[in-house]
Amino acid sequence: MSNQTCSIGGCTFRVYAPAGTGSLCKEHFLSFVTWRRRKGPAMFGKYGAMTMEERDTILAEWHKTLQSEE
Repeated sequence: MSNQTCSIGGCTFRVYAPAGTGSLCKEHFLSFVTWRRRKGPAMFGKYGAMTMEERDTILAEWHKTLQSEE
């Protein structure tokens, strides 16, 4: 098991799932998936076909929404 923590600043929970080239804890991963779902059903198929660099762009877009909520 990895001791790596979530890639969201200030979060100390252990990694649950990959997101782009980083990893997220379970809470942030579920938030990310929910956000992608709200962007439309085509996002899931599109995201699966993206390269890791393209996924990083989507993750950065989602991360901006977290910062605006704080």
